[in-house]
Amino acid sequence: MIEKQNFFVAPLAGITDRPFRTVVREFSPDASLVTEMISCHSLVEMHKNCPRNFDHYETEGNIGTQIFGANVQMMADAARILADNGAKWIDINMGCPVPKVATRANAGAYLMRNHKLAGEIMRAVVGAVDIPVTVKTRLGWDNEHIDWRELVDIAADSGVRMVALHGRTRAAGYDGVAIHPDVHDCPIPIIANGDIKDAADISQMEKLGYSGVMLGRAMLGAPWKLAEINDGVIPQDVGAIVLRHLDLVIDYYGARAGVPLFRKHAAWYSAGCQGAVAFRVAVNQITDVAELKDKICEFWGCVAKI
Repeated sequence: MIEKQNFFVAPLAGITDRPFRTVVREFSPDASLVTEMISCHSLVEMHKNCPRNFDHYETEGNIGTQIFGANVQMMADAARILADNGAKWIDINMGCPVPKVATRANAGAYLMRNHKLAGEIMRAVVGAVDIPVTVKTRLGWDNEHIDWRELVDIAADSGVRMVALHGRTRAAGYDGVAIHPDVHDCPIPIIANGDIKDAADISQMEKLGYSGVMLGRAMLGAPWKLAEINDGVIPQDVGAIVLRHLDLVIDYYGARAGVPLFRKHAAWYSAGCQGAVAFRVAVNQITDVAELKDKICEFWGCVAKI
């Protein structure tokens, strides 16, 4: 059986920020979380317009920090900064499919096309820190290049402790159904990622030889999902959770940036509820914190704290 400590929350760009992680922690205190990806350039150069460059992780429990980039030295330097800031492990992004990362920056999924550079980055990061290093990748660049196993072998030879494998190619993006290969003969633990949402999916991953599972989009609008799978926890007062999440977002980003950013979360929380479509339309027009709170309270029948 896959143990609870091997249930991970995936790094989701623009989603698994500190506010979201805080809400997840309130339901799953011991969960293994991974930050949204952090640019090695932005972190090393301390770009002031990116709040996550200044996060510290000492109080965040079992948390890994994900970095991306194609510069070997800067990836090592970024890893050192994150280790000094309290990260429990470093995760290297070798699977992001978006063009600005994978094609224009030669990072993320591009490293599946350049195994030499991938190996250099892995060895540099492993050598730079005293905490574990992991990798998150995909099946391959496209259906003609399904070479994830070669990358896993390079990772193992480089001192990487674990690989999270998303069951799609870069070309597939997030379309179609994730395909999870058998990983019984891999030299290091493999974590299954992609379309995993319930106990049945997890049981299937165990049969295929995976050491753990990583939930991604199943967490959207359901930061309690791990607790639901593990302990049957289903919250009754969703409105209070939404308000709590909103307050954390405003505290972290400020109202001007926080309100537009939170709209997508509000929409995800409302999915499947009666009147969700009208709610999402209304929320997407709101720019004021108080108005957003009023709309949330109206929709879920809750009361905002003053």
